[in-house]
Amino acid sequence: MISNLAHVDPSAKIGNNVTIMPFAFVDKNVEIGDDSVIMPYAGLFNGTIIGKRNTIYCNAMIGVEPQDFHYKGDDSKVIIGDDNKIRENVVIARGTYTDGATRIGDGNFIMEKVHICHDVVINNRCVIGIGTIIAGNCFIEDEVIMSNSVVLHQNNRIGTLALIQSGCHVQKDVPPYIITSGNPVTYHGVNAVILERKHVGDRIMRHIANAYRLIFSSDTSLQDAVIKIEEQIPKSDEINKIIDFVGNSKHGIIQTKF
Repeated sequence: MISNLAHVDPSAKIGNNVTIMPFAFVDKNVEIGDDSVIMPYAGLFNGTIIGKRNTIYCNAMIGVEPQDFHYKGDDSKVIIGDDNKIRENVVIARGTYTDGATRIGDGNFIMEKVHICHDVVINNRCVIGIGTIIAGNCFIEDEVIMSNSVVLHQNNRIGTLALIQSGCHVQKDVPPYIITSGNPVTYHGVNAVILERKHVGDRIMRHIANAYRLIFSSDTSLQDAVIKIEEQIPKSDEINKIIDFVGNSKHGIIQTKF
């Protein structure tokens, strides 16, 4: 159902069983997938593509021009997958350049007043807490939880199943499977509760903890810690992910709490 009080540009591609409520705004060159809901006063701007079964709540603004001095009016995009909930007053900017895009995967819950800047990538099943700000070109892997009022500085990466506690100002990469807190942001242990829910066994959990002990609690360089992990910790998908993430960090990782 499309309300006659909504503005829907004739060029917009609207899927089956889409609900667009009164006073919503759907711009030109917008695509909305099947079974999605666009609530009152939400805006989907030029270059926005959303998949199926998404709910865009009141006053959310998707596909706004990026707040980037390099932006010169390029015809860039926001590409959003399926089954996302984007709550009230969220702002998501599109990419800076024509060949760029801000990308959000499937099954994410983006809470009220989140601001997602240009060219950010958020993978799948993440939770982004109220008032969180994600600066440009950040990459967030699967099933990350960012609590309320987190600030993520540009170009940083957040690893799979990481938990960032409220109010953190993150200026370096956060490796997978860990909890961070405080300012400056520091390592506060393995995210054991979530790993248990993901059926990661005790043996692998110990290996993850031992790997991070080598990274955060030894007197060696980060490069030497990675070598020690490769030599001393039995291999698994989780350990391989840690090695790959830490070894390929371009901006360095957060520090230990000790």
